[in-house]
Amino acid sequence: MLKEFKDFAFKGNMVDLAVGVIIGGAFGKVITSIVNDVIMPPIGLLLGRVNFNELFISLNGKHYDTLADAAADKGAPVLKYGAFISTFLDFLIVAAVIFIVVKQLSKFRKKEEPKEKAPTTKSCPHCLSDIPAQATRCKFCTSELSSGPSVSGSIQ
Repeated sequence: MLKEFKDFAFKGNMVDLAVGVIIGGAFGKVITSIVNDVIMPPIGLLLGRVNFNELFISLNGKHYDTLADAAADKGAPVLKYGAFISTFLDFLIVAAVIFIVVKQLSKFRKKEEPKEKAPTTKSCPHCLSDIPAQATRCKFCTSELSSGPSVSGSIQ
């Protein structure tokens, strides 16, 4: 059982997946920082000095000046729609970047060459006419043909 686990855990695909998850987690943190620290402040400034992380609606009917005040009131229920907007923007950026990366990677992958189909015709060795590949007698000169897949003529 230990050998089976070792084979499973250290296969190339499993290690690749682990590396991808770790890189993805780090990438997510970078995107979150870009959204919260670079993108949202200018948007907030354009909208009248709004801090998106402080946008909320109190669900218990009381008014709170800040999100910290609501949290201090024994965890008053609040709807943090500003945080949702930031998180949704994170998602859109990550989705766009992944789309671009996958699209670029697909260009570099080697395209499978179509498999050649079995020939449908062969040449009669006597009159050189094209006849069906399965024929045992030439329909033009009526010569008997060997039953092999290809008779000494060219395949077209």
